[in-house]
Amino acid sequence: MTTSPSYDTLLVEERADRVVVTLHRPEARNAISGRMIGELHRVCEQLERDPKLLLLTGHGGVFAGGADIAELLERGSDEALQGINSRLFERVRRLPMPTLAAVEGWALGGGAELAYACDLRIAGPGAVFGNPEPGLGILAAAGACWRLPELVGESVAKQILLAGRTLDAPAALAAGLVIDVVPAEELLTAAHALLDRMARSSATALRLTKLVVDSPGAHPIADDLAQAVLFEGQDKKDRMTRFLEKSASRNAARNTSDNPEQERSRA
Repeated sequence: MTTSPSYDTLLVEERADRVVVTLHRPEARNAISGRMIGELHRVCEQLERDPKLLLLTGHGGVFAGGADIAELLERGSDEALQGINSRLFERVRRLPMPTLAAVEGWALGGGAELAYACDLRIAGPGAVFGNPEPGLGILAAAGACWRLPELVGESVAKQILLAGRTLDAPAALAAGLVIDVVPAEELLTAAHALLDRMARSSATALRLTKLVVDSPGAHPIADDLAQAVLFEGQDKKDRMTRFLEKSASRNAARNTSDNPEQERSRA
């Protein structure tokens, strides 16, 4: 386990099977600045080169209070067309291995959109998701307008994007936006337990499953091609062999316990 010191707005911890990234701008509620965008691109480049699970969280009981408004004020149409935030969030979405956002406190605006870009989200009791961009004269243009309806349905998405509704932790759980709500002091432990569960699966199977799930529209051919790759892999053969051996062992033990005459004869 190593911690990289070469970031100004992130705390990055590298483990054997995952990278833990903590958004760290405590003076600005972890607001997503241009510098943070650049540093998150560096993390993505690393994970594209060396695929691992990713855990994203925020420092100090806040995920991210939004994009940096002072920077947004200075941006014009040229910057909007560059998709500064949206390009990064889509890159996060397309990372090879599963991604998890552990959210406590505010996840607003760009912070919410970064959480939406992850494959899974887990929340503390104080988590609040919202997109107040229209109140600032702009729209949620970094993925929320099309990603959020996919996550929670059109009706709830419009409540958030148009009516300014925020989702607290129970509402986010009810809407299916988060997988679970756990006490704040247990949030990272629960997040790592979820990653541990995924890490026990075949890394290749996880990567191909994510590719197929993220493919647009119906994709039976993609299913078949991905499965063909996995069927030829040694990992599949080893895992299925272990499963069958364990099943045979359990069945043998069950048959023995169900036959008292056999037990007595052995005695």
